[in-house]
Amino acid sequence: MSRLRLKVCALCLLCFFLPRGMRGQCRMRLMTWNLENMFDCQDDTLHEDEEFLSGGERQWTWGRYWAKVEDVSRVVMGVGEDAPPALVALQEVENDSVMWDLTMRGSLRALGYRYVMTDGPDRRGVDVALMYQPLLFQLLGSESWRVPSVDYGLRPTRDLLHAWGRTLSGDTLHVVVCHLPSRLGGRMGKRNRRLAAETLRNKTDSLLSAIPSCKLVVMGDFNAPPSDAVFKKVLRQVPLVDLVPQKRRPVEGTYRFQGNWSWIDHILVSPRLFALQRTSPALHLYAAPWMRRMMTDGTWYPRRTYMGTHYAGGVSDHLPLYFDLVW
Repeated sequence: MSRLRLKVCALCLLCFFLPRGMRGQCRMRLMTWNLENMFDCQDDTLHEDEEFLSGGERQWTWGRYWAKVEDVSRVVMGVGEDAPPALVALQEVENDSVMWDLTMRGSLRALGYRYVMTDGPDRRGVDVALMYQPLLFQLLGSESWRVPSVDYGLRPTRDLLHAWGRTLSGDTLHVVVCHLPSRLGGRMGKRNRRLAAETLRNKTDSLLSAIPSCKLVVMGDFNAPPSDAVFKKVLRQVPLVDLVPQKRRPVEGTYRFQGNWSWIDHILVSPRLFALQRTSPALHLYAAPWMRRMMTDGTWYPRRTYMGTHYAGGVSDHLPLYFDLVW
């Protein structure tokens, strides 16, 4: 058994034998990350994945694929520091085979992660997934929330993933993983992103109405900064607290495009969960030096896997976000 795995087991045993009134001192680290086209090299005849085949325009190979699996594993372990994150929300994952390789065949296999994921109608076949430590999060159920894009004549987009499980404190924690449509595509793309946000709003509102004390975390790539209409007009109707700092520094964010940083990845929590925190939960970016592409002026970008169709050898064009739940 690995040293990290032993630490997780020790944490679980400690929390179990603590008096009930002290169990709230247990800590769960949650992480979300867009993996930038985490495709395998197998042809999926039901989806448009040709560019990520060995003979495709990106010349994606099994060697490059496994290098990315190991880089993703390295980041997850880096975010975990002394122990692996309890929950890891992932976006832009092609299929179940990729998640199996990541959790069962790569460097993370010794840490005991399990996962659930969607199987949505996205044309390229990308989905969202949630990796979890079963010792820290006992999965009780999961479901996909379909965005009715096709009903409105729009391009089909990714499902939202809702999972819920029991934590060491005995509470049930609900987690939603989302990847809203891109800002590309003009008016149709904007409508599709708004429709996905409305689906998220309606589903989370129903959940919070049914369970007023619901402990809920929503994580993922919203393809929208805090100033976007997704938050100003749509999601503001749902009582969720966005942990993204409202006073942002110009050299900070999860994504950098044409020299400008922006926070398009978010973590939101329900008021009940926010109120239970002993201190205001701080949101952190993870950007190890090897994940950075340095520029001549001293600034840097996330070291991405591809620059257009040119293989750049990085792990992702997004930076991961993480925070600690303590109750």
